[in-house]
Amino acid sequence: MIPRELLNNGAIKLGIPLTVEQANSVFIYLAELKKWSRKINLTAIKDERDIIIKHVLDSLSYIHGFTPAPGLRLLDMGSGAGFPALPIKIVCPGIVVTMVESTKKKASFLRHIIRTLKLTETAVVDSRTEELDVHFLSAFDIVTARAFADMKSAIAEGMPLLRPGGLIVLSRGPEETINEQDLARAGVSLERRTDLTLPFSDYKRTIWVFKKAG
Repeated sequence: MIPRELLNNGAIKLGIPLTVEQANSVFIYLAELKKWSRKINLTAIKDERDIIIKHVLDSLSYIHGFTPAPGLRLLDMGSGAGFPALPIKIVCPGIVVTMVESTKKKASFLRHIIRTLKLTETAVVDSRTEELDVHFLSAFDIVTARAFADMKSAIAEGMPLLRPGGLIVLSRGPEETINEQDLARAGVSLERRTDLTLPFSDYKRTIWVFKKAG
């Protein structure tokens, strides 16, 4: 299957069909990712099929965790090469996206993609999540993360950034769990979880959605 068919058919299988313009944007993004990866370490995955499945389709699967709407404010912690935030923004252009990335070269790549794709209401903050200014606190409807080693750490750092009733959306391996005591201490509750297998692969993921008290 050629890459464009893989992307389009995979997105349809996820229930998130792409327009021609959105698919074009994804491939421009991936071309720049390959180019920049020759100079800086953006992704360990080099095969285009694997990049589409394990990066792009995996990122789109986060949309199963929330309902996109114009003006929805999403913050992505430790964005790295832009997954999941950039594919989400491409498919849901009306949302407002903030990517937090402390590595300067990676943050430069993210800004380059924002300019190249002419993405509006999309910003990059060169910072560690725990060092964000006070005006970021309780400011977001959705917080996402891929870079954290465990859910407990992601929830601990993401919860202060959410408005009351906001959601933390995480994609994890199916074997990972978290106990109710840790959730209670963090001030969140489990809203739902969705088990899925990424299209055209045996790559199993679980989308966890946690809701901030309030």
